[in-house]
Amino acid sequence: MCLGVPGQVMSIELDPLGMNMGEVSFAGIKKKVCLAYTPEAEVGDYVVVHVGFAISRIDEEEAQQVFQYLAEMDELGELEIPQPGEDPAPGADS
Repeated sequence: MCLGVPGQVMSIELDPLGMNMGEVSFAGIKKKVCLAYTPEAEVGDYVVVHVGFAISRIDEEEAQQVFQYLAEMDELGELEIPQPGEDPAPGADS
């Protein structure tokens, strides 16, 4: 099953190709996310992210509710897996 995970946009910048990219926080775990599909997203907004792309904006209450459901289902472990180009998570073995 594929899931979209809510996160909060912490910063936005243009990549070298001119595409909007954002640093998105998922309960403190930060990932680079493409914001091309959500050009209206601003710093502080919550977005639903699927395979590295923000696919929609949602309000904070809905984001917190979805995050709680995912935590209850123990489906948040993948967020801690480093992506290519990211530093390993603190405490992870090298």
